[in-house]
Amino acid sequence: MTTYYFAIASQDFLLKEEPVEEMLRERINHYKSVDKVIDFWLIVNPIFINAPEMRMIKKQLNKPSAAIVSQNPVFITWLKLRLGFVSTGKFCAPSTTIPDPLGQID
Repeated sequence: MTTYYFAIASQDFLLKEEPVEEMLRERINHYKSVDKVIDFWLIVNPIFINAPEMRMIKKQLNKPSAAIVSQNPVFITWLKLRLGFVSTGKFCAPSTTIPDPLGQID
């Protein structure tokens, strides 16, 4: 199993109110310049939020959500400091409750 770290918020906040696209683009350019494999993903309506262990975080989200998921905890901590109004956490997958860590709700 792999440990995934995430920052999650409402889609409105993460995709419209904050410059997330610009931050991720800069991060991708940096990874390319140092020949590093991209280890983060932007997921709209992430399915992992429906796992029983995510009950408390899901309760905080009153609108459709979007998440940035990464295998790098330092990146998620940086996002939390930069964005402020996001919830963060981690999970291990694949598991019985989260079979697809990067899956989206249709």
